[in-house]
Amino acid sequence: MHRRDFLIRSTTTLGATWFAAKKLTSRNLLAALAAQPLLSKFTASDTVTLGGTGIQTSRLAMGTGTVGSGHHSNQTALGVKGLSDLLLNGYDQGLRFFDAADSYGSHPHVSEALKHVSRDKVTVLTKTWARDPATARADLDRFRRELGIDHIDICLMHCVTEADWTDRFKGVMDILSEAKQKGIIRAHGCSCHSIEALRAAATSPWVEVDLARINPIGSHMDADPQTVVSVLREMKAAGKAVIGMKVLGQGDLRNRQDEAIKYALSLGVLDAFTIGAESKSEQVDLIRRIASA
Repeated sequence: MHRRDFLIRSTTTLGATWFAAKKLTSRNLLAALAAQPLLSKFTASDTVTLGGTGIQTSRLAMGTGTVGSGHHSNQTALGVKGLSDLLLNGYDQGLRFFDAADSYGSHPHVSEALKHVSRDKVTVLTKTWARDPATARADLDRFRRELGIDHIDICLMHCVTEADWTDRFKGVMDILSEAKQKGIIRAHGCSCHSIEALRAAATSPWVEVDLARINPIGSHMDADPQTVVSVLREMKAAGKAVIGMKVLGQGDLRNRQDEAIKYALSLGVLDAFTIGAESKSEQVDLIRRIASA
């Protein structure tokens, strides 16, 4: 078997390593990804179970936070009706996973979309920047009002970077644990923005869901892909839900989408992944690319 074929085929099994050959450059890896289809077929609307949470949803989450900060994103720039219609278009294509955040300002848009679907058919994920218990408690109340729902499926601590975050922000973690016990949320976890934070999440029993940056060229990631994948394997083995983000490298792979999607699907560590489309045509094209990977 040729070296390139070995690299592609080996990725279709759980725990396989893309970067077993460390001399493989990003360009060569993308060429290898393009050269051969996956051995298994996937669709964006596949029903997946998120780790040990029991939550079932679609493989593809509809992101609402492209270039998201300051309560604004490329998606929220579409307006409440524009983004709501985009989410409903995805729903009509079988997508059941709404990925929101306070910092994206996307709660009103998601709320409008939720008025037109069965609540129990959709998984709602959002994120809090709270770093103290009082803010976390207030956020949970405000988020539910803004979203127009009585419970949130997944609430994450947004953008943790500290190696000791599981000790430093234990008060916030306790509030989210209490919220789960009361049925206010169904699962809790974090989104990580440093390799140290990611490693802490992997070893923390509290983390049920992790949102992790992963793509084949290491763009906007916590470390090189080989290192990140090794940590994600630990998470997966521990029964945590692993959701990929930055799958297209925050736009750096906009011209290599097929290869980036194929990489995400082949790793065997992602339960689901989130990508933010900015139009219905882009969303439909993304769904098509996943099915043809």
